[in-house]
Formats: sequence, structure tokens, C-alpha cells
Amino acid sequence: MTHPREEITWKPLQAGAFMDGLGPVKAARDVEGDFVYALDTTGAHANVLGQVHGGVIASLLDQTVAMVAWHTADRAPTVTVQMDTRFVAPAQPGVRLTARARLRHRTGGMMFLDAEISDGARLVALATAVMKIAGKAAGDV
Repeated sequence: MTHPREEITWKPLQAGAFMDGLGPVKAARDVEGDFVYALDTTGAHANVLGQVHGGVIASLLDQTVAMVAWHTADRAPTVTVQMDTRFVAPAQPGVRLTARARLRHRTGGMMFLDAEISDGARLVALATAVMKIAGKAAGDV
């Protein structure tokens, strides 16, 4: 999923209060038409070691797979059933984290996705996720 640097036009993503508090998260399409998401990190995203906190990285991965699943499900609501995260390298505050996801498999109301985050120079984290297409009725998950 790693792509060479390309010119992308970023737009703010309206993803709710939690992600707004982390972000703003930005969204775009790359030259191949795939969705890509970004978060410009600051010192506010740092853990006690001075690196971007793993919770920030996991939250961006979860939002990325959720958005790709939502688009794949023709904008039907989706919820995360499971997400496995692997932290590959630390990210330093001040970098732009760029996240991508792709659908690996879909069966019925379940989708299986792979995602990655890079800091522009290297891979930071990987994830696999299982997403469920939620019903429209309240509480029908």
C-alpha cells in the first residue's frame, strides 16, 4: 500500500468530536483515486517518551478503516468489530502521519481491511480490522 509521494489536495474531515480533538484529520484521494487520511502531529500528541502516543496512531488507523469501510458499503454505517495493530517504528511529534486502508475481503455484512500509517519517510504502524455493516435502526449493530 505504500505509494510514492504525490501531489494531494487535502480537505478537513468532519469525523466527530473525538477525532476533531485529535486533529484536525485531513482527507484526500491520491493519484490512483484511493482515499488517504492525514494527521499533522504536535507536541500535544506526545507520550512521556516524546514520541507520538500509540493511542493517537491507533485512533487514526481505526478512523481510516472506518472511512474506507463506509465508502465500500455505499456509505452505510459501519462499526469496528476487531482491530489488530502493530507498531513498527516510533513517530516524532511534528510529522504528518499519512494513513491508507484497503478492503481485503467482504462477505455478507462483514468487511476485512488492512491499513498502514507512514510518516512520509517510513512505515510507522500496520493494522488489520474486521468491520460490520450496522443496521439503520438504533442499537442494531
